[in-house]
Amino acid sequence: MNKIATALVKAQNQFGPALKSNTNPHFRSKYADLSACVEAVVDALNANGVFLMQQTSECLDGVIVETLFLHESGESLSSGKLHVPAAKQDPQGYGSALTYARRYSLMAACGIAPEDDDGNAASRKQEPKVSAQLMADHLAVIDATTNKEELQTAYAAAYEACNGDQTWQSRVMAAKAARIKKAKETT
Repeated sequence: MNKIATALVKAQNQFGPALKSNTNPHFRSKYADLSACVEAVVDALNANGVFLMQQTSECLDGVIVETLFLHESGESLSSGKLHVPAAKQDPQGYGSALTYARRYSLMAACGIAPEDDDGNAASRKQEPKVSAQLMADHLAVIDATTNKEELQTAYAAAYEACNGDQTWQSRVMAAKAARIKKAKETT
């Protein structure tokens, strides 16, 4: 378990936030969907030699999902099985339960949470607008990094400079992903 444990610690240090980009029309609240949760962790996992897999098991009243991490060394780690009952016994009910189970199993296994809950967002003072020039400078620094440590430092500084602005957070995460991709292409 030494290699996968080390890789997961390194990956977790690089996880981004699960951005709440979708709106639940019934409750009029924002939430992080499955793709936002996967996007928050998959690049960091893969960069550290870890493959993310979510297995399903048969179940009569819902779905069972198990999040697995498979390391390139052959070591693996399971988060355990999560059962979610289907609200309706039809394809849409099972599909909804599967998406819900995958999202919550992944967040629990990776130790991530959506970036902010609505109560905290409402009670927080409005942050000043983020300077576009400052953020452009941060994005340029990310693009100019030459090693992993520089990238982590530049990413952390740029993300903090976003001041909670989700648009800039998304741009910073995209810049980091582009830099990682560019580095892989040159090696």
